[in-house]
Amino acid sequence: MIKTTDLAGTSDALVSSLDLQQVPIAIAFVEDIPEGIGTPGAPVPAGCQFWEQARSGVFVTSAADHYRCAVGTYTHHLEPSQAEQVDLQDALAVFADLSYVRPEDIPLIPVLDFQPKHILYGPLARLPVPPDVVLLFVNASQALLLSEAAHQVDKQSPVAMGRPACAVIPQVKNTGCAALSLGCCGARAYLDMLTETMGIFALPGHKLANYTERIKALAQANATLTKFHLIRRRDIAAGKSPSIRESLRTMQ
Repeated sequence: MIKTTDLAGTSDALVSSLDLQQVPIAIAFVEDIPEGIGTPGAPVPAGCQFWEQARSGVFVTSAADHYRCAVGTYTHHLEPSQAEQVDLQDALAVFADLSYVRPEDIPLIPVLDFQPKHILYGPLARLPVPPDVVLLFVNASQALLLSEAAHQVDKQSPVAMGRPACAVIPQVKNTGCAALSLGCCGARAYLDMLTETMGIFALPGHKLANYTERIKALAQANATLTKFHLIRRRDIAAGKSPSIRESLRTMQ
């Protein structure tokens, strides 16, 4: 488990190694609210908007803060209000009519295997407790490095997920392994930072140090190997037939 005193350095290492355009966002499930931590303030239409707000500071939510999104309340196993239960059934009926989420698809959607009392959001560098899940907003090249690191740390390829985007949180928390979310139409409507070229890579907090170590090494390796492949492309396009050793010598 990474210490909270190491979170700023870990965040800097992830941003530098991956060339991230957005700071890593951390999520923690807590029973007690840390001293000095406030609430999000204005209501949001979906819990995924908390990810975007978390770039600016640390805050804590309770079940009621998520009540305008029945799907997010469901995936995060939050105690629903009576209105939320009605909203969820109405949403599922529409999804079924559209053949978007069929009844047989519902059991396949990850749901937290415990019921959290409070959910803490904030920049990874400033979280006052160890994170449970860390979100990275990435393009395809960055996702490549992350998938390679996750394969080495988790000993398996990361899951690639679609709708709903918020289900990546229970997927990672429940399994303890990294996952990639390609987002969903809702998250892409609610989040300005989730552009058409971006996805969400989620890492379990208890293995964050291991992922960061591999990401740093793989970023350097990919930079070197990219140079090697570009040299071979250039030379072979010019009619040459260099051996691997010759290409390596040219690169040096």
